[in-house]
Amino acid sequence: MNHIRQQERPELLLKAISVAYQTAFRIQNGRTMPHTTIVITPQTNIQALVAELPIAADVLTQFGLGCSGCGVSKYETLEQGAAAHGLRIDPIIAALTQARLSGFVPLIASDDKVPTPRAPRPFGMRANIKYIVPVMSGKGGVGKSLVTAMLAVGLRRKHLRVGILDADITGPSIPKLFGLRQPLLLEVDPSAPKTANGNPQPLMVPAISRSAIEIVSSNLLTDKEDTAMVWRGPIVSGVIRQFYEQVLWSDLDVLLIDLPPGTSDAPLTVLQSLSIDGVVLVTMPQALATMIVRKAANLIHQLKKPILGVVENMSYFIAPDTGARYDVFGPSYADRVSELSEAPLFARIPIDSRKAELADEGRVEEIDDAICDTLADALMASLAAHPKPQEVISLL
Repeated sequence: MNHIRQQERPELLLKAISVAYQTAFRIQNGRTMPHTTIVITPQTNIQALVAELPIAADVLTQFGLGCSGCGVSKYETLEQGAAAHGLRIDPIIAALTQARLSGFVPLIASDDKVPTPRAPRPFGMRANIKYIVPVMSGKGGVGKSLVTAMLAVGLRRKHLRVGILDADITGPSIPKLFGLRQPLLLEVDPSAPKTANGNPQPLMVPAISRSAIEIVSSNLLTDKEDTAMVWRGPIVSGVIRQFYEQVLWSDLDVLLIDLPPGTSDAPLTVLQSLSIDGVVLVTMPQALATMIVRKAANLIHQLKKPILGVVENMSYFIAPDTGARYDVFGPSYADRVSELSEAPLFARIPIDSRKAELADEGRVEEIDDAICDTLADALMASLAAHPKPQEVISLL
C-alpha cells in the first residue's frame, strides 16, 4: 500500500502543478481571466465567442481576422470568417483553444496567417463577377459613398463575396470609411498580357477590409490620403478601366462601383464599358438634389440600363431625447424619384450621428443597423427581378 501511495505522489504533484500553472496563466494584466466553458468549433459564432472570451479578439486579429470587432461578426461563424479571408480553420481553432486554457495569445506560425493562394486560372481569365452594380447620384454631397459602404456591409452579412471599385478618382471616400491607408500591392500575373517590352504585367492587389471586402481606390495608390489627383477626364476614365481590368479581383458575388457626381466621363465609362446589371440611385429630400438625380436617371434610361432601386439618404432626423421627427432638408421626394426612375424605393435612411462618427473613424463595418440588411435584401431582390443573359465576366 505504501508502495502504491509513493507511486501516486508524483502524479498528484504533477496534477497540482498543472492546475497551478493554468491558474497562474489565467491572470492577465493583473486581472483574473473569466472562467468559460464555451466549446470552440468551426461553427462557433464570432461575436458570441468574443463576448464570452475577450482574448479571442486578440487571437483572431493575429490571423488578420479584424472582423471580430465589426458588425459582420454577429452573423458569421469562425469557419465563415476564415473562408472569407482565405485562411485555414484548423490553426485558428487550435490557437483559440490554447488561449482559452492559458489566458495568453499563443505564438502563431507565419504560414498560418497567410491566405491560401487562389487556384491557377485558365489563360486570360482572373475573376468571375456575378453582379456589377454602380451606385450613382448625379449630385455630390448626398452620401453616396456611405450608402455604397452600407450596401457592402449588408451583403457581407449575407455571406456574399463583395468588392468595391471606388470610381470617384478625384474625391475618393471609400478607404477613409473602411480605415484603409496602406498603398495597394502589385503582383505579377503570368497569365496577363505582356507589356510592350515583353515583361509580365504587374497587377494591383485589392486592399482587404476587416470583414473581407475587397477595395480598390485612387487613395490607395499613395501613402498620403490627402494627395490631390490632378487628372483630366480621359486619364480619369483610363484609371477606372485599369481598376476593373488590371486588378486581381477574387471571384465576387457583387462588385459595387462608387461613381463620382455628374453625368460626364467617369460615369459614362462605367455605364458604357462594363457589363453592369443595373444602377442604384441615391438622392436626398431636396428639390435641387431631386432634379439632378432625375438627370442621372434619364442618362441611365438613354443607355438602356436598368435602375435597380432608389435610396433616399438624410431623409429625416429623430430627436434622441423626445423621439420627434424633423424633416431637416424638407419634404421627401423619394416616391416621385422612384416613380420617374421606374424603380422601387429601397429605403429612406435617417440622419444618424452615430453612423457619421463611425464613418469618420474608419469603422463603417461596425454599423450594426438593420438598414444595412434592408438595403442588401432589396438589392438582391431587384437583381433577381432583372435577369440578364448568363455570361461569364472575365477580366482580360
